[in-house]
Amino acid sequence: MKLLKSWIGRQVFKMREIVVDIETTGLDPKKGDKIIEIACLELINHIPTDQYFHEYVNPKGKEISEGAFKVHGISNDFLNEKPIFDEVADNFLEFIGESP
Repeated sequence: MKLLKSWIGRQVFKMREIVVDIETTGLDPKKGDKIIEIACLELINHIPTDQYFHEYVNPKGKEISEGAFKVHGISNDFLNEKPIFDEVADNFLEFIGESP
């Protein structure tokens, strides 16, 4: 009971975090490597919620390196009909919102 009383009146804060996973055509943006997949999961107080963001992205002619393909298994053929980054960027930023 003492522990319960110590929690009464305390303000509970919600900490929002976004876990982000990005796949790319390779590892060097200076050589034109591009994002081909964005996946995000929202956590509140370290617990996953049902809020997520996921998009595949067409790299607009940039070939996926053999090494990158071995890591994620995503092919250029698979991405041909997917939206380009400019078409998904606003939705991605909206999902991230004001999260630090």
